Amino acid sequence: MDSPSPLHDIALFLKRLQWAALALAALWLLWLLAPVLTPFVIAAMLGWLGDPLVDRIEARGHSRNTAVAWVFSAMSLLVLIVLVLLVPMLERQVATLVESLPKYRDWFLGVALPWVEARTRLEISTWLDLDHLVDLVRGNWERAGGVASTLLGYVSRSSFAVLGWVANIVLLPVLAFFFLRDWDLLVARVALLVPRDHLATVSRLARESSDVLGAFLRGQFLVMLVLGVMYGLGLWAVGLDLGILIGLIAGLLTFVPYLGPASGIILGTIAALVQYGDWQHVAGVLAVFGVGQVIESYWLTPKLVGDRIGLHPLAVIFAVLAGGQLFGFLGMLLALPAAAVINVLLRYAQERYTHSRLYAGTHADDAVAAGVEVDADAAAIDAVPTAEHRPG
Repeated sequence: MDSPSPLHDIALFLKRLQWAALALAALWLLWLLAPVLTPFVIAAMLGWLGDPLVDRIEARGHSRNTAVAWVFSAMSLLVLIVLVLLVPMLERQVATLVESLPKYRDWFLGVALPWVEARTRLEISTWLDLDHLVDLVRGNWERAGGVASTLLGYVSRSSFAVLGWVANIVLLPVLAFFFLRDWDLLVARVALLVPRDHLATVSRLARESSDVLGAFLRGQFLVMLVLGVMYGLGLWAVGLDLGILIGLIAGLLTFVPYLGPASGIILGTIAALVQYGDWQHVAGVLAVFGVGQVIESYWLTPKLVGDRIGLHPLAVIFAVLAGGQLFGFLGMLLALPAAAVINVLLRYAQERYTHSRLYAGTHADDAVAAGVEVDADAAAIDAVPTAEHRPG
């Protein structure tokens, strides 16, 4: 067989260069249109999350429009409940934290810091100016007047920002409804563009990507939410003023193994010592997180996540940070889908590589022949009747 000509190599290189330039142009266009595409991406993710439930309702004999109306109403009600209950509660918790900063400063300077210096023989207080830090935080918070005032002050400084913010809020439910209604149609139209020779492979990779992303979003996020509520209510029952805030932080950090409960235990212990100064409330904090870990390990994770393949926490953190650095908020939204697709593609590339002649080396034929012989011997052994199955 003749080797490829130099002209063929040049043509192949130019073709690859064109594809690389097209990819760079697409990324540049994505960066330019990031503010416009943000509500579309959020709506598409909501449509993807709600489509399985719509399909289940539709399979029971209801029309697609009826199923979409039910699911869309449920999602809208859930978002409204979260906004009405969670946002004011979090603002009160943050305000309580800011008001309690002097108490935490006094405890740190009078109890924690001397204890650390006595055991490490380091003079930390000589270069750590906590008074300045506390005054800076309190001053900024008082000038801002809280989270709501900060947001309103930001958007009021620019009429264009106000218009864009209002437009996104109005567009989001409309776009989410259309994505939810036409999701199957959009998937079918995209599938029509795939070359027929590669349809099976692309369908398999798309299905695996959806499973990976679904395992994280539908499973792990639900675990985080349940644990956040459980930790918050438990710490509130113990009597901590900042119990709800600490519980929600611990729940949100649960997707990183050991970081969620560890951060919750540390913050809860400090809050209990500062507020009460006894070990009974510290024991209550430890009991809350101990019960939460048992429930997560033996019920929440097996039921909600199961054996589905999820993303590694380090991959999630890197993807979100990298996406935010490159494309802002839109990049953070696209980070998880992109990480799921890349994870599936890497596994597919590893599978192709381990079945290639390059991986097997010069002994590929011998390995294949040995495998055939071993399979034949195993089949012959299985065909021999055992003592229990030999005729009498």
